[in-house]
Amino acid sequence: MLMNPRPDPVPSAHDRVYRGLRGRIMHGQIAPGQAMTLRGLGAEFGVSMTPAREAVRRLVAEGALTITASGRVSTPELSNDRIEELAALRSLLEVELASRALPRAHIALIERLQTINSGVGAMVARHDAVGYIRANLEFHRALYLRAQAPAMLAMAETVWLQMGPTMCALYARLRRREPPQYHRLIIAALKAGDEPGLRLAVRSDVTQGLKMLAR
Repeated sequence: MLMNPRPDPVPSAHDRVYRGLRGRIMHGQIAPGQAMTLRGLGAEFGVSMTPAREAVRRLVAEGALTITASGRVSTPELSNDRIEELAALRSLLEVELASRALPRAHIALIERLQTINSGVGAMVARHDAVGYIRANLEFHRALYLRAQAPAMLAMAETVWLQMGPTMCALYARLRRREPPQYHRLIIAALKAGDEPGLRLAVRSDVTQGLKMLAR
């Protein structure tokens, strides 16, 4: 007799707020320095202030939000030093993730990256900053998942989260008209099994734009 599979658990109220707010921050939908209130978050997500407070505490711990002694919650405004630090972290983590992914970069992955990169181009053509950031991160995540290094990927995602609000400012400054050139170089290096070329392309891709913000 076959047993009915257990239904997926319903996410808790605070987890729903956390995931929803985390996604908005990571994808640049909330500007740097934008203030928010627990009451406002509770009303937006249809929960009481307690789960909203718990979600905010988790995001503060991840560096995605700041909270003052008076209880003011906001997204951080990053200094030049902080931007350079995060760029260095991205370089260290993501170059290593890409290198570990290379031996497992089968043709299906390469085709998926090409498809995602076409989506990046579509977002650029539409001048959709949030869509661009989301598709760009999807490109990197799809590659890094092949590294089979979940702890390292989690650290990289925390850096993306802290950078999210600032990325919209970067997008506006770059005024992109086509997908990042380094994505094409990443794909070419994967096809060729070229580890030095892959490491260089990833390092250039994740640091070039962030350095522009620190000027």
